[in-house]
Amino acid sequence: MKGEGEATRESILARIRARQGKPATPAAGEHEAVRSYIEAHPVSPRPRMEWDAVARFRERALGLASTVDDVATLAAIPAAVARYLAAHSLPLAGVCWPEFAGLDWRGAGLAVESRAARGADPVGITGAFFAIAETGTLMTVSGPETPSTVSLLSETHVAVVSRSRIVRGMEEAWQLARSELGKLPRAVNFISGPSRTADIEQTVTVGAHGPYRVHVILAP
Repeated sequence: MKGEGEATRESILARIRARQGKPATPAAGEHEAVRSYIEAHPVSPRPRMEWDAVARFRERALGLASTVDDVATLAAIPAAVARYLAAHSLPLAGVCWPEFAGLDWRGAGLAVESRAARGADPVGITGAFFAIAETGTLMTVSGPETPSTVSLLSETHVAVVSRSRIVRGMEEAWQLARSELGKLPRAVNFISGPSRTADIEQTVTVGAHGPYRVHVILAP
């Protein structure tokens, strides 16, 4: 069953296609034509990237006011999260993506639920579809197992990033997203450090449209 947002999106796209004299639903040939164009389109000029991707990601993430930690095993993630929260006097409770539901949060002194976030949840723990070394950016995709609210609603966002999922640039991230996902999800989010804006009187405000803090844990 489609949600209201998805139905509205399809209705808008159908009206656009109708004005173009096309059927409401794209034919298979149209999808294939787009894929063929993307695959054949040459990559634009890029700067030289002779650095190590993991080291570069760490450097750029720190430059964006994120914090970064390392763990050797997935089982060490709850303790790492607990250390970070305690060190900053933050609530020891939050929500996580389903992929982390089986970790021993309670043993680390944390109350973590596996579900989409609500406004009152202080901490959101997610993974990342990819991380982009060139800019220190996290890439997440929406879906039932990866609810976007967990990274957007909570004041503190903790992102667990597999070192093997750190790519050099945006180009690699999009290329792999298309090859791994096939059809892109409704939303692809890019997170470059804590939320900030300077819309009002050119004064930078942190946390206006998202988390005040972004903490990255590099994992196997």
